[in-house]
Amino acid sequence: MAVPMAVAYRGATLIDGTGGPPRPRTTVLVEGERIARVLPDAELSSAELSESGVEEIDLTGCHLIPGLIDAHQHIATPPDRRLAETTLRRDLYGGVTATRDMADDLRQVSDIARAALVGEIEAPDVHYAALMAGPTFFDDPRTWQVSQGATPGEVPWMQAIREDTDLPLAVAMARGTFATAIKIYADLPGRTVAAITEEAHRQGIAAWAHAAVFPASPGEVIAAGVDSVSHVQLMAHQLAERPLTTYRDKPPIDYPRLTAGQDPELARLFEEMRERGTVLDATASLWGRIARELAEDPAADAEALSRARANDALSAALTAQAHRAGVTVCAGTDRDPEPAEPWPAVFDELEFLVERCGLSPVEALRCASWAGAVSIGAQERMGTVEPGKLANLVVLAEDPTADIRRLRSVRLVVKRGRRHERSEFRAMAGANGEVGA
Repeated sequence: MAVPMAVAYRGATLIDGTGGPPRPRTTVLVEGERIARVLPDAELSSAELSESGVEEIDLTGCHLIPGLIDAHQHIATPPDRRLAETTLRRDLYGGVTATRDMADDLRQVSDIARAALVGEIEAPDVHYAALMAGPTFFDDPRTWQVSQGATPGEVPWMQAIREDTDLPLAVAMARGTFATAIKIYADLPGRTVAAITEEAHRQGIAAWAHAAVFPASPGEVIAAGVDSVSHVQLMAHQLAERPLTTYRDKPPIDYPRLTAGQDPELARLFEEMRERGTVLDATASLWGRIARELAEDPAADAEALSRARANDALSAALTAQAHRAGVTVCAGTDRDPEPAEPWPAVFDELEFLVERCGLSPVEALRCASWAGAVSIGAQERMGTVEPGKLANLVVLAEDPTADIRRLRSVRLVVKRGRRHERSEFRAMAGANGEVGA
């Protein structure tokens, strides 16, 4: 579908993602793929629009929000192009206009990103990371899944970092994949995390890291200056009673101490994150999903189920503590593709943020819009409904500020000015049976 030249979306209540209150009876004027003006309906008449040749779309009674951003996905582990496109199409028609892919087989992901950007496929814009880890990590089976035909740790999108690694060359190779960032994953000391981060920033690329890199502690990772950290439960390892060693050798967590959400040492760490602008990619709802799946499996290990439930409670407590401390929290899911689900996984994350972490619906929506854009480093282009930003918009039939579950009332998604009617998605899904309506 070609991008319309000029469209005025009229009459909706706008939740613009800036943190301000909802704005009733608002017009969003879109020219090409960008927002030109945002103003009260009364300041621009239908006659003026008609005279200028602007298409007018009446959204009276609807709510308009920024396009959502899932800040933690994996769409090619292992590579499956049909599954990836099906999942991304479902996400787009559910309001996700951008996603952050946190390391995969970038040979496939880069082409999906290109196709999504130019409109060859219906999908969110994809921003992705090239991974770096210590050499001991690369017997992980996932590294083989994303390096088929090559050797894990020796490809530009998945590099093993040693003491003698030429970091300027390694980062340049990662940049050559058109990655947005380096993802610093595991089995690296704090000094190496800092060196990778410094070199990445020198070459104009972001550094995204696990909250604990083992042996690098959360404190060392944050002090290294990374742009974001993933998986809030890993923050607990700042309080480990023994030195951290490797990704596979995680020390026990003192759950009773931390689930109160008031630990002073973590409070100091969250304050440092706030001061540095380090984004927290909490993936807060992840462990609850794992716990539910284990509970439904008769053969599941009881200890694994107990640990998942403990991590679920921990994730809620620490995410709430970080948010209260003023840390920028984005909404990432880290969920495997499940194309039979009719709605994006990020809806579950937003519900968790509201129901378990105490955020208001407006605050949660900001996590999936403005904060998601910050996590990508794209806040100048997306994340809020403001003039000059990309025209990434979601039209809802119901008010999500009254109940975050009303996100499931999507009527229309606009991505880079192109319109995608939810009714068209339901009709197609019903025809091929892949996704529920």
